[in-house]
Amino acid sequence: MRRPTREWLKSPWTRFLLTGGVVALVAACGRGTVAPEAPTTAAPVTADVPSGLEKFYAQTADWGACDGFDTDGVVLGSAVECARISAPLDYDDPGGDTVELAISRMPASGQRIGALLINPGGPGAPGLSMAGQGYGTELEERFDVIGFDPRGVGASTPAVHCLTAGETDERRADNDVDRSPAGIEASEQRNRDYAEKCAQRSGTDLLAHVGTREVVQDMDIIRAAAGSDPGESMNYLGYSYGTRLGAEYAERFPDRVRTMVLDGAVNPDADPIEEIVAQAAGFQGAFDDYADDCVAGSSCPLGADPDRAVAEFRALVDPLIDRPAPTDDPRGLSYTDAMTGVQQALYSPGLWRLLTVGLRELRNGHGDTLLDLADQYEGRRSDGTYSNVGDAFNAIRCVDDPRITDRAVVGEADTRYREAAPFLDDGRGTGQAPLDLCAFWPVPTSHATDDAPASGLPDVVVVSTTEDPATPYAAGVDLADRLGGTLVTYEGTQHTVVLSGEECIDDAVVTYFVETTPPPAGLTC
Repeated sequence: MRRPTREWLKSPWTRFLLTGGVVALVAACGRGTVAPEAPTTAAPVTADVPSGLEKFYAQTADWGACDGFDTDGVVLGSAVECARISAPLDYDDPGGDTVELAISRMPASGQRIGALLINPGGPGAPGLSMAGQGYGTELEERFDVIGFDPRGVGASTPAVHCLTAGETDERRADNDVDRSPAGIEASEQRNRDYAEKCAQRSGTDLLAHVGTREVVQDMDIIRAAAGSDPGESMNYLGYSYGTRLGAEYAERFPDRVRTMVLDGAVNPDADPIEEIVAQAAGFQGAFDDYADDCVAGSSCPLGADPDRAVAEFRALVDPLIDRPAPTDDPRGLSYTDAMTGVQQALYSPGLWRLLTVGLRELRNGHGDTLLDLADQYEGRRSDGTYSNVGDAFNAIRCVDDPRITDRAVVGEADTRYREAAPFLDDGRGTGQAPLDLCAFWPVPTSHATDDAPASGLPDVVVVSTTEDPATPYAAGVDLADRLGGTLVTYEGTQHTVVLSGEECIDDAVVTYFVETTPPPAGLTC
């Protein structure tokens, strides 16, 4: 799923949560209806292979056991198969260095239609566990469900690494709320140090080639290698940032798409500042919904008046700026980790109970549950090591997105963010803020969005949730319009919904994948 950046969290701009290893999306769903006339194979792709890439498109995945592939901490079941395929590090130099992409497969259990590729978002989320999506539905029966760790991520090699575990713990413990000139300079120096460590430990060649531009091309090589033959068309399900991958794949390879579902849309045309402010408003809405639910019960740690919930919340978390709350873990709960844990829980009503427990603990002077939530978000394992999701996230976004180096713009954005999300405002704003990490990144931005409409693209399906805290509903409306697709609306307060057990949504999506028949226009669940 789409993550916000740490600097925005501390500014106190927020960051998006990813699904891989944090919020499971592998719940069994109601079964749709299989059309008797459904084809047993996907339509063939006739597009030419770009010159120099022939050997990559000629690969066939050598499926085997997944030993050594579970780098994100999710144990892959024995029914899941894994493989590695090669891709050029730099597509402009296909004869040069290569990367190895880790892919996974749950083979179709019945009459096979084709392969279904799934990405959980991030950017930087590992996706091998996505092979388990659709369990108990016709997707399991009719498709080889394919997961993959994008280049630089998880079990794909080489992987992006910037900080050691100790350095990451130290960065999380730094509350970084000082917005005086000296505090801003200190924040920016930390960003410079981080960028330098990334360059030293990952290499600038890798950092320059981990963006959406390359991953979209990788997806087409995966399509060719993971299918029953290189000519199979693409079936794709993308969550959050995965919608950006899907949309750009559709625009680059429209004639290779059979079906595509994009859930929790990221609008590639969005102004980055407007996107940040809209996300802040989304999280405030999720907090307000949580507060209404909390005060309706007994012993809510935010009191009994929802209109006082923000003030009660700030009274709980503000003292952490000066003194961490004690935890069983010797690290304690920092202010930064408390805010991370709270925002993690706001992604789904299924986590609200844990949020209440965590805030109740904090009222009693302890921070264990919120620290656990923050650790899950950060990819911290029980042995104190980390997955590379945070480092990969930064590396990808810093080559994907335009960089903001105008200090006036950054200061204005910080002010607007605080106004849009009062529960995230520490009250220490000055109208100034540090430049984001990407302003100091050691390689240039590489991504450019093609505004040309996709020609010959089948009807794609975009699912957007009305109160999604991370990817606002309007972004889904815009993306469906951009792609000429069908918009499905889910009324709820959570981030993404497909294959999470909502029968109305899941039946429509499964039927579309199997029959290629999109849901009726205006479907609302």
